Amino acid sequence: MNSQLMFNLNSLMMSIPAGTETVRDYRDEQKWISTDSTMSLPGQKGKLTKIEIDVEINPFLLAKYPVTKGLYEAAHHKAEDEMEDILEANAGPMVNVSWYDAVSFCNLLSEECGLKKCYTFDENSGNVICEGDADGYRLPTDAEWQYACKAGSTGYRYGEIRDIAWYKDNSEGRIHEVGKKLPNQWGLHDMLGNTWEWCWDLYDEKTYGEYRIFRGGSWAEEARGCGATSRRRGHPTFKIDDLGFRLAKSY
Repeated sequence: MNSQLMFNLNSLMMSIPAGTETVRDYRDEQKWISTDSTMSLPGQKGKLTKIEIDVEINPFLLAKYPVTKGLYEAAHHKAEDEMEDILEANAGPMVNVSWYDAVSFCNLLSEECGLKKCYTFDENSGNVICEGDADGYRLPTDAEWQYACKAGSTGYRYGEIRDIAWYKDNSEGRIHEVGKKLPNQWGLHDMLGNTWEWCWDLYDEKTYGEYRIFRGGSWAEEARGCGATSRRRGHPTFKIDDLGFRLAKSY
C-alpha cells in the first residue's frame, strides 16, 4: 500500500451529501449531422426529443480538483520520498486522456491504496463493468457530477463565470493550474471551465453506441458551454487537450 499517495488522495476528497437531481437532455433524432446530408441542414437542429430523469443521489466523495498531471505521474511512480515533489511540480489538469485511460487510472489508484477496484474489463466483449460494492476510486456518474457542480444552487452556474472558470474569454488560449478560481459551495474547484471531465455514463447507447458523457466546459469553450447542465459526448477512445477527469469514491 502506498501510504503517501493515499494520504494525498484523502486530503483531496470532499464529502457530497445525499439529494435528488433532475437530469435533462435534448437528443436529435439523427445520429450524424453532415453538410451534404439531405436529412438535416448545417446550423439547424432536427427533431429534438426531451429526456428528463429524476435521480436519487447517495452520499459520496468527490475530488476538489480534476486529476492533475502530478497525481497522474505520482501514481505510476513507486518512490514515496519523491512523490510530494512530483505532485507539487505538476498542478495542471491531466488532459489528453481517453475514457478508458480514466477508468484504468481509477483502478490503478485503488490498487495502490489497497482498495477494491471499481472496474472490471470483459476481455470477450470489451465492455467495462462497474462493481457496485467496491470502495475504490471511480468516475462520477452523470447525475452525481451535475448535482455536485450545482452544490445546492439552481442556476446554470454557481457563481459569476469570470470568478469561477477559465474559459475562452479569460484563459489566454491555454489550460491553467487547478484551484485558481473560486470553488462552489461544497468546496469543489474548476467544475466549470479549464477542462471537460469524463463521467461514467453512456450518452445514448441506442443511438451513439459506446459514446460516454463529459461535462463542464473548458478553457477553449465559449461562456454558453460552461454550465452545470452542459453535456457533450465522445467515444471512449477519444482524447483531446481540454478533456480530463475527476475522481469519485463511494462511502
